[in-house]
Amino acid sequence: MYGKITISFTMTVLTGMHIGASNAFSAIGAADSPVMRDVMTGMPLLPGSSLKGKLRTLLAKAKAKNYLPPPVEDDPPEVARLFGSPGNRRKGTPIQPARLQFADAFLRNADELAQRGGFTEIKFENTINRLTSVANPRQIERAVRGSVFDIRLVYNMEKEAEIQPDIENLAEALRLLCLDYVGGHGSRGYGRVRFDQFALEVIHGQCPVPAETLLAILKDVENHALFAL
Repeated sequence: MYGKITISFTMTVLTGMHIGASNAFSAIGAADSPVMRDVMTGMPLLPGSSLKGKLRTLLAKAKAKNYLPPPVEDDPPEVARLFGSPGNRRKGTPIQPARLQFADAFLRNADELAQRGGFTEIKFENTINRLTSVANPRQIERAVRGSVFDIRLVYNMEKEAEIQPDIENLAEALRLLCLDYVGGHGSRGYGRVRFDQFALEVIHGQCPVPAETLLAILKDVENHALFAL
């Protein structure tokens, strides 16, 4: 069988989020670590690769026998089929195309944020050398709390028996991310997020599992945010 399902939802930033861009050509007085921006609008951007990588890592850890996940080429089959695998020539494992396709996510509440004062903030931080007590101040740019990004995924239906387990694994990864963070500096409180407004639609082909069943699995993620705005 073959078919396509679109999955859409929103990601709300609960604490300032930093997904860094190159600062090689920063102007004098600019932040030491700027955020990645959409070149057309200048607004903060959530790269699809950042979301995919985080979800994959969390799910691989959850499925691993030990805390440390295996190399990407040795991921469990339920992880490899969702996110893809380069294969393992030594073990004779073939290349596995990803069933999930991610897109860059753009800011949806730009007008609201503009009225509140802007899309980003600068957080001043210090590193203190324990031996010399010399401070090393730096400026980190963050997408502000309350930013809402539109997330869109495409799932390729390939095997009838694996459709519902795949969606369940995606939901598990999203629940884990609700208790983790997106971007950098998460151990210092950055990048806490929540997911809402799930929608699912079968675009091509016939899905043997009712769309309402799959949507209910995803909507359960909405109950697992660490805290609300």
